[in-house]
Amino acid sequence: MAERTEKHGFAKQAFDKIQSKYDVTQAQEALQWISEMIGEQFDTSGDMDNVYKQLRDGRKLCQYRLMNVIVPNSIPKINSGENNFKLMENIARFVQAARAYGLSDSETFQTVDLYEKMNLHQVILCLFALGRKAQKQGVRGLGPKESEKNERTFSSETLTQGNRVISTQYGYNKGATQSGIIFGNTRHM
Repeated sequence: MAERTEKHGFAKQAFDKIQSKYDVTQAQEALQWISEMIGEQFDTSGDMDNVYKQLRDGRKLCQYRLMNVIVPNSIPKINSGENNFKLMENIARFVQAARAYGLSDSETFQTVDLYEKMNLHQVILCLFALGRKAQKQGVRGLGPKESEKNERTFSSETLTQGNRVISTQYGYNKGATQSGIIFGNTRHM
């Protein structure tokens, strides 16, 4: 992780709020899902340090791994080695492939969120969103199944019957006056 100065004031409050959203059980579920999808055993504890350690280089996310299991050959070239820029490029390629797969910008994360451990909560949310999309495509997914559109059509006769309802049939509210309402105590003379 790059060496950054310690945050102070509003920046620290914002950073602490982001970090407080992190859920260890969700992170553990996401790591277990990745482990099952790529067929590799690794430490799947959900603490922040382990999630960072397992996903930091981007290889588990994209190599012959997660994204290429879901969509074959979606990321053809994966960088290896320990050069920071190459590792960040792996993460960026995963994010690009996830967007191409159908994830919106609000469901993905920025490279620094993972590489510099700035917002691991957003990384986990991205993995859950990817798992939902994968379920829709028939791949074993993560989290709840994404809902499908269920459009309903009503005949014009049914719609006109709705206009015939008299408002007094909705219920009676006793005249809607303020009688009987007392604010505070009575005046003592």
